[in-house]
Amino acid sequence: MRIEDLNWMDVERYLDADDRLILVLGATEQHGHLSLLTDIRIPLALADAASQQSGVLVAPPLNFGCSPYFLDYPGTFSLRVTTLIAAAEDIVRSAYRQGFRRILVLNGHGGNSPARTHLAEVNNDLPGLRLAWYDWWTSHSVEVVAHSHDLKPNHANWLEAFPFTIVGELPEEDKIPPRVPSNIMDAATTRQVYGDGQFGGPYRVEAAIMDELFAAALADVLQLLEFE
Repeated sequence: MRIEDLNWMDVERYLDADDRLILVLGATEQHGHLSLLTDIRIPLALADAASQQSGVLVAPPLNFGCSPYFLDYPGTFSLRVTTLIAAAEDIVRSAYRQGFRRILVLNGHGGNSPARTHLAEVNNDLPGLRLAWYDWWTSHSVEVVAHSHDLKPNHANWLEAFPFTIVGELPEEDKIPPRVPSNIMDAATTRQVYGDGQFGGPYRVEAAIMDELFAAALADVLQLLEFE
């Protein structure tokens, strides 16, 4: 159940029975041969699936994140860290004012991690607020699936190649991970190092593995929504 499909009176009635909300954060950035909105499409798909089973309301996603290192790839739009954390805080404070007290942030982008730290500060200022944050690709459940199939997760490789993120033809052969000179690079160097934008490994795997991966992440989300 998405807020975009409701009016304000519907949300008011929802709040009479439930104070939970799912907030999706992600990015609009290069993902090799995958959609530029991969980091939104994956957590939003998880949010929709979790909402169908739990009835928890899904807020409109914040489609932009912090991706300064990918700015030389056309189609990447990056927020400053200060902009991102201010937007995340404003959304949470707005939700809190209206009566939401349990908010799960489904994050699809590693560059958004500063917002997690900042929201911990916000949490101290809002009595009764309970926040949870989920980075699906780093979860133990997802790591177990990857390990069981002897696969290494990486940016824009098989890990993110769901049917709903694939927007074109994918190369058949695995990509050899490039030599990375530093863990902090400017945008021009980043493009020179990573080429098509995929960080290494298979571009896709069998659909059954992706289904297993999604199911593992969804189980995590449903558990987090219990706010035990």
